[in-house]
Amino acid sequence: MRRRKAILGMAGLAFLGRGAFSRTGGNVDKKQEVKTDKAPKAIGPYSQAIIGGGLVFASGQIPIDPATGELNIGSIEEQTRQVLKNLAAVLEAAGSSLDMVVKTTVFLKDMEEFSRMNRVYGEVLRAPFPARATVQAARLPKDVRVEIEAIALQK
Repeated sequence: MRRRKAILGMAGLAFLGRGAFSRTGGNVDKKQEVKTDKAPKAIGPYSQAIIGGGLVFASGQIPIDPATGELNIGSIEEQTRQVLKNLAAVLEAAGSSLDMVVKTTVFLKDMEEFSRMNRVYGEVLRAPFPARATVQAARLPKDVRVEIEAIALQK
């Protein structure tokens, strides 16, 4: 039983990646908040992104133009482009990029728009594409059509 716990513990360390633990006491490194004016500001008790363990955890982005604060109410293609632009800005501020994304979650208001969103997503992100989950949500913030969150590696 002790050996099994040790093996599981080592697997957990490998999962967390390089830099997840300090060399001085085995404590988990502190999380670091990411803020940028090039993406919409957090409007609640959350951060645009958090860095921890060599990973960037980017909060869901919606199609708000950070320069004007205006909501993009255009087509699903226009909204998806704005969302990915916002996500790219957050990742850049965190020392990462869209090329370093390993996992996304896409929230759609209407799954009927999946193929149109997917076309834009495929134009902006490059192979090897991140792992992804796409779900239809009953309602998204500000009644937008798409929201995307991501996990990325730091450069």
